[in-house]
Amino acid sequence: MRPVITLLTDFGYESYFVPAMKGVILSLNPEALIIDITHSIPQFNVYKAAFTLWASYKYFPRGTIHVVVVDPGLVRRGEP
Repeated sequence: MRPVITLLTDFGYESYFVPAMKGVILSLNPEALIIDITHSIPQFNVYKAAFTLWASYKYFPRGTIHVVVVDPGLVRRGEP
């Protein structure tokens, strides 16, 4: 079975980051099946990313690699 790799990021759809990630993955394994979960996570919202992954990972085949990239931002002391 082809390896399945999902991508979930806060990159948006207008930057070069997503296609660059896909290019690197495919250069390492041209057989990989890359699935975009979303690239619309609000910046710095690791909780939304965690929920989105939790809500979707169970529908993918066992052994799927889930790549999540969300910048947590700078959290100041005393702020949530």
